[in-house]
Amino acid sequence: MKSGLAAPTSRRRFLFNIGAASAAVTFASRLRLEAAAANPIPDDPLFTSAKKLAEMIRAKKISSTEVIKAHIARIEAVNPKLNAVVFPTFEQALAGAKFADEALAQGKNFGPLHGVPCTIKDSHDVKGVVSTGGTLGRKDYIPGSDATYVARVRAAGAIILGKTNTPELTLSGQTTNLIYGKTHNPYKLGFQPGGSTGGGASIIAAGGAPFDIGTDFGGSIRGPAHFCGITGLKPTTGRVPRTGHIVGYGGYFDAFQVVGPLARWVEDLALVTPLIAGPDFIDAAIVPAPWLEPKDVDLKKIRVAYYLNNGSEKPLTPETEAAVLKTVALFKGLGVSVTEDCPKELIKESQDLRNALSTADGRAWTKRMLKKYGTAQVSPVISLTENPQCDTAEFTRLAEAFDVNRAKFLGWVKSYDLIICPANRTPAEPWPEDLKPQQPDPKNIGFTTTYNNTGWPGTVVRAGTSPEGLPIGIQLIAQPWREDVSLAAAAFVEAASGFGYQKPTAV
Repeated sequence: MKSGLAAPTSRRRFLFNIGAASAAVTFASRLRLEAAAANPIPDDPLFTSAKKLAEMIRAKKISSTEVIKAHIARIEAVNPKLNAVVFPTFEQALAGAKFADEALAQGKNFGPLHGVPCTIKDSHDVKGVVSTGGTLGRKDYIPGSDATYVARVRAAGAIILGKTNTPELTLSGQTTNLIYGKTHNPYKLGFQPGGSTGGGASIIAAGGAPFDIGTDFGGSIRGPAHFCGITGLKPTTGRVPRTGHIVGYGGYFDAFQVVGPLARWVEDLALVTPLIAGPDFIDAAIVPAPWLEPKDVDLKKIRVAYYLNNGSEKPLTPETEAAVLKTVALFKGLGVSVTEDCPKELIKESQDLRNALSTADGRAWTKRMLKKYGTAQVSPVISLTENPQCDTAEFTRLAEAFDVNRAKFLGWVKSYDLIICPANRTPAEPWPEDLKPQQPDPKNIGFTTTYNNTGWPGTVVRAGTSPEGLPIGIQLIAQPWREDVSLAAAAFVEAASGFGYQKPTAV
């Protein structure tokens, strides 16, 4: 596939060179004007992008100290309602901002995130900061070193405002734990933000941080991005080291866990991901794959597949279906090849195999982690089974079948550069009165876990709104190592009138 995406032009994200033909240029110009009118990037430092903030700080239009103080004030205003930032580090952040400002005054620039604030999911180790992973055994745990990707964003100049909430061990789609409690959705209080990066998604949407570093084991970046109306990228498996995460690298389920960013604006995903990518010579699964720039992608030359039904018996909400179809229409407007196609049998097989493998050892892998961290009392949203569900011979058969399934998926996707599909069947739902584990439903096949199983990259971006005013995201999946295509497509969707991030009204 050839690439050819134009450089950023206006205040509204990367807007793409969609061809030399006059009709395509007219379409791009109209899209740009409509986007700017509908939802321009504000000058307000609380709601602009990390990339824009870094530019403003470098140009000395605003100081890092001013930016950090504004974000601290915003967190203090909204966090009592959201419970998203569970361990603030405001004093350290102010000291870091002062240091960044003094360095800039002397002509020193720490990197592309110089003086820019962020939050970090509480499942990641941050040196000198309580990092619980949501499990009681680590309630007072203070790491002696940063997780690899935390160290990398810090080295690029980022300043951490605090840790954000996660379910215990990140192993739930419900962001609550026995240490910090529930996190709420900034678009409708009392509703869930998704999980497991629910705290990060909630505070980003509310204007308390430009970006957060999350993880995705079955949709834990993409789900919260969808529920909270922001954008998030699950990179290709093997792109970003997991060193320093509560669920570490290694083991049979190693391929599922991926570290990646969440932000309000797609350009920040493209900024942060290459900073945290690449081998650290600790996590053995990480490869030195080249990073391809989204700005170089020519969207007029890609091949697109889309689907609404992935074989599940559960229906989409009408607004979710409409969001996908509106997105498909944007790409049809570019004149690209768009095909409705879904490998339903492969998706069903993939889900069944993953469900069987996840419980095959009686969740002994989860129990080992709980024992390792000294946790005796477990959150009610964590699923634990009592006994192994199969013998060794059956486990190895399942593992072999799972790899065969992934190979079949590769055979299917080679015909397409981009897959458009829902991120979830519904928008965010209310917090239930009684907390319990989310059990697999054979009638409900999710849209995110499939692409943890394949290892492919995917971005979620807002493309609709429910009747209750809740965000609806769509998912843009690309071939392995082609984050550039996924991000270019997401930025194109974001630029369309009525799409992309919109400020919440509940906080």
